[in-house]
Amino acid sequence: MQHFEYKPRGVCPARISFDMEGEIVHNVSFLGGCDGNLQAISRVVEGMSVSQIEGYFKGISCGGKGTSCSDQLAAAVRAACESQKA
Repeated sequence: MQHFEYKPRGVCPARISFDMEGEIVHNVSFLGGCDGNLQAISRVVEGMSVSQIEGYFKGISCGGKGTSCSDQLAAAVRAACESQKA
């Protein structure tokens, strides 16, 4: 299992941390942001694949920002997945 840290853009959390085993995501946590909502997202995505997370969360916008915490999570896990292939 490999650990990743991602600095999201355009949202409240300062960092998204997670582990990946192949394309399966575990132990997601956010530093900052709406604690209750982000705890819920973290629990929901536990054990999901990168593709599943993208399917549910990619493209969601919050407050007209063009992105959201969940959209940034989708970007983070995709970037991590691609970095493992390199």
